[in-house]
Amino acid sequence: MAKEKGKIFDHKLFSKLMVYVKPYLKIYYFVMAAAILLAIFSALTPYLLKIAVDDYIRLKDFDGTVSIIGMMFITLLAEVLFQFLFVYFANWLGQNVIRDLRVVLFKKIVGFKMAYFDRSSVGRLVTRAVNDIETIASIFSQGLFMIIADLLKMAVVIVIMLVIDWELSLIVFSILPLILYATRLFQKSMKSAFEEVRLQVANLNSFVQERITGMQIVQLFHREEIEYDNFTAINEKHKKSWLKTVWYNSIFFPVAEISSSITLGLLVWYGGLNVAGSGTISLGTIFLFIQMSQMLFRPLRQIADKFNTLQMGMVAADRIFKIIATESKISNEGQWNPKMIQGKISIKNLRFSYIADEEVIHGIDLEIKPGEKIAIVGATGAGKSTLINLLSRLYEFETGEIQLDDHSIKDYSIESLRKHVGIVLQDVFLFADTIYNNITLYNPSVTRVMVENAAREIGVHEFIASLPGGYDYNVKERGVMLSSGQRQLIAFLRVYISNPSVLVLDEATSSIDSHSEELIKNATQKITADKTSILIAHRLSTIKNADRIVVMDLGNIVEVGTHKELLRLKEGYYTQLYNIQFLEEVF
Repeated sequence: MAKEKGKIFDHKLFSKLMVYVKPYLKIYYFVMAAAILLAIFSALTPYLLKIAVDDYIRLKDFDGTVSIIGMMFITLLAEVLFQFLFVYFANWLGQNVIRDLRVVLFKKIVGFKMAYFDRSSVGRLVTRAVNDIETIASIFSQGLFMIIADLLKMAVVIVIMLVIDWELSLIVFSILPLILYATRLFQKSMKSAFEEVRLQVANLNSFVQERITGMQIVQLFHREEIEYDNFTAINEKHKKSWLKTVWYNSIFFPVAEISSSITLGLLVWYGGLNVAGSGTISLGTIFLFIQMSQMLFRPLRQIADKFNTLQMGMVAADRIFKIIATESKISNEGQWNPKMIQGKISIKNLRFSYIADEEVIHGIDLEIKPGEKIAIVGATGAGKSTLINLLSRLYEFETGEIQLDDHSIKDYSIESLRKHVGIVLQDVFLFADTIYNNITLYNPSVTRVMVENAAREIGVHEFIASLPGGYDYNVKERGVMLSSGQRQLIAFLRVYISNPSVLVLDEATSSIDSHSEELIKNATQKITADKTSILIAHRLSTIKNADRIVVMDLGNIVEVGTHKELLRLKEGYYTQLYNIQFLEEVF
């Protein structure tokens, strides 16, 4: 979006786009050359018609008429050929540019901090990556090159008309100021209208994406009618924004058509009287000016429409480049890439805020020995999951330090850090793909044999083999074909196959059915063996077996000890938590 609302063409923005054209400069220049030749051949046909009428048809020269018709046919074939080359390669260039641009955009998006996604609508990002980038292709296929071709054609037409007859040229040119003024107003109005259209398209996509994703909540809370009303309101705004563009079109094109018809009438009136009075204007010249006036006004009308396309593409490009220019990336300057680590974790005076001045972790300290199993408990919002997000560098902490084997986690490359720290989240995300691909995540170093052997080791092979297609079973979007317990088992296997030195189970057993619980227990024992393990859970069995229990409350560590030690604190926070949440499991 240009900073200036009425700005027709943003040269600075276009220069950014030209960076992606550089690999295809030969095609770019070829399309330009095709546009020039197309303009010449388009203007040559009516000139040959003038010659045919004045020099051959009027004099009844049959052989000459046949020859000139042959030349006109050859000119027409050349025009058709260059029209084909122009359209094909302009579209080819546009598709290659947006392919490269989409790759750059996606690479940028996958490198953003999680904080960026916290404040960005998924629907809007999808709109940018799909709809907006597709719109950019039209800058080349229907916008810029088409406008250049039309302008060249108009320039050639104007020169020919002035050379042939200046009087008839003045008649044609007398109407041009009206068309140019109307075109200018039209372009400025459409620029503003299309900015509104893109905004409403993004709002609509975002709303639909979120409601479809959250359809379970919509139905469980009987919000169908409410969401229907909300959608109707958003859809109405979308319609009104488009109708504004229709309104501008419905005014401009009739004005342009009337102007063209007036010009045609004036040419016939003035030229016809001149011919009838044996003036200097020939019949062929009248034919020439009638055709060329249409060649002048038709592109002018089309240029306005193509400017619409160009402006939509430029608005889309501006949105894309704003995302690409966004600096929201975790610093990855660490060079420490050990093949193995012991798993010692040191947290010192750690502070963190998701929102500025709203601290959620308040200067905590914690030491975890290599191979130690730590359980972290606390009420919702205590900071348990935040701590894990900081350990894996999904977020950056403001002050303090987290060390892994006496090295700051910022000294590790992000790839190395996340290789050594494996996490099983409470809300397991599976892609719409096979179980095998969800386990390996397309890691070429992991084979089918390795996956099956690992599944047998942690006791989940029989469960997977029982599914239709086994490891090739497609779990569909977000793994909806599996129960929550089954998704957890897949997540356990995914982490186990990566063999991390530090394992984090973020409430990984909180939603497991009784049938899966034994599998989870066995899998947990297997994958945590000889590894530093952090268990964020509320099941009594997992907490009792921990070497130490860390109790958190409102971003602070309030108690640390074994299960028995903490229960001795009769008024302690853990004792209260145990009595409220865990007592029922004992019985």
